[in-house]
Amino acid sequence: MAHTYEFFHVIQGYLDEAAAVVQLPDHVRAILAQPKNEVIVHFPVAMDDGSMRVFKGYRIQHNNLLGPFKGGIRYHETVSLDDLKALAAMMTWKSALMDIPFGGGKGGVKFDPRSHSTDEVMRITRRFTHALGNNIGPSYDIPAPDVGTNSQTMVWMMDTYMNTLSHADKNAQRAVVTGKTLTCGGSEGREKATAQGVLHCITEWARDQRFELEGKTAIIQGFGNVGGHAGVLLAKLGVSIVGVGDHTGYLHSGEGFNVHKLQEHVRRNGSIAGYEHGERIERADFFGLQADLFVPAALENQIGVDEARALKVRLIAEGANGPTHPDAERILAERNVDIIPDVLANSGGVTVSYYEWVQNRNSEKWDLEVVDDKLERRMKRTYGQVRFFAEERRVSPRIAAYCLALERLGRAYAERGIFP
Repeated sequence: MAHTYEFFHVIQGYLDEAAAVVQLPDHVRAILAQPKNEVIVHFPVAMDDGSMRVFKGYRIQHNNLLGPFKGGIRYHETVSLDDLKALAAMMTWKSALMDIPFGGGKGGVKFDPRSHSTDEVMRITRRFTHALGNNIGPSYDIPAPDVGTNSQTMVWMMDTYMNTLSHADKNAQRAVVTGKTLTCGGSEGREKATAQGVLHCITEWARDQRFELEGKTAIIQGFGNVGGHAGVLLAKLGVSIVGVGDHTGYLHSGEGFNVHKLQEHVRRNGSIAGYEHGERIERADFFGLQADLFVPAALENQIGVDEARALKVRLIAEGANGPTHPDAERILAERNVDIIPDVLANSGGVTVSYYEWVQNRNSEKWDLEVVDDKLERRMKRTYGQVRFFAEERRVSPRIAAYCLALERLGRAYAERGIFP
C-alpha cells in the first residue's frame, strides 16, 4: 500500500471536501493548500566509529495565522517532504479544531534511530537543532515529540537551542519545545496526553451509543507512547486488549494481555518482540481478530481495502495520523464501523503541549489533576461539537472536524485580511 499512497494528496482531498461544505473562500483554500515555509537542511554528524555521515532534515511550517507553528519532530527512515507537508497541515487543523492559539508545523530527520547508539542520536539531534537555527523559537515554531523521538530528544533540542543564545535569554527559551521531561520543564500528563485524548473520545462515543465498555475487547496497532498508554487506560475501564502489533510483528492473547507488563517490556526493549505471553500471528490475522474497538497508533496508511473488509470491530479511534485510506473508509462506512478521526482523536497531544507551553511562559507548574481536568473538558467539548456538526450537515466526523477548523481559520482571514 505504501508506495501508492500519497498522504499529502489525501489530506488535500479532505481539505477540498470540507472547504466546499463551509463555502470557504477560494483564496483562503489556496493559502491553506500549501505550507508557508519548507525548510530543508543537510548537516554532518560524527559517528561512534569516527566516520562522518551527512543527514537530511526538514521543518515544514504550514500556517501560523492563529499562533506559532506547532508540531512534532519525526525520526524515521521513511521521512519525506510530502508526508511532512501532510502532517504539518493536520497540525493546523488540530490546533484550530481544539481552539488553541497555535498553527501547524512538522519536522523530521530521515534515518532509523533504532540502528544508532544513544550518543549518535544525541549528536544528530543537536546538529539538526543547530542547523534549524532561528527557524524555531518559543514565539515562532515549537517542536514536540513524534514517531522515533521522545522527551529526552526534546531536552537535547531545548538545551542546544538555549545554548545558542546569550546567558540573559536562556531560561526564557525553555518553551522552544514541548514534551520535555518533568525535570527540564515538561508538564504533568504530557506523556499520556495523546492516548488520554483518544480515551475521552472513546468514552464519549460509548456514552452516545449506550455501549458499556467494561468487559469489551480491543486491538492496538503500535505499542509505543500512544498505543501503550491507550492500552493501560482502556484496561482501567475494564477493556481487555486481545491483540497488539508493531514494526516487529503481531501478538494475540485470548484472555487479554497484562498491558502494564507489556508496556514495561516495550520500554526496555523498544518493541513487543520477544514478549513471551501471547501467540505470534500474521498481520492479516491481526486485522481479522474479533474485537469491539481498534486503536491504530502506528504510522499512516495502515488500514487499506483488505484490512477494512477484515476488521470485526464497532469503532476505530485513530491514535495515529492518517491510518485509514479513503477507499477503506468508504468500506467501513458501508459496514457501519464508526471512526473517530485522527484530527480529533489524537489532538490531546497538542492540547497538553499548549498547556506545557503556557506553564513555561508563565514560570508555572500545574498539578496533574489540573492538566487532566482541562484536557478532559476540552476533548469532550470538541467531540460534542464535531458530532453535532456531522449530524446537522450529514457529513462524516472527519469532514465535520475539518469543517470546524476551516470555519475558525476562515473567520480569522476574513477579519484580518491579506497583507498588505
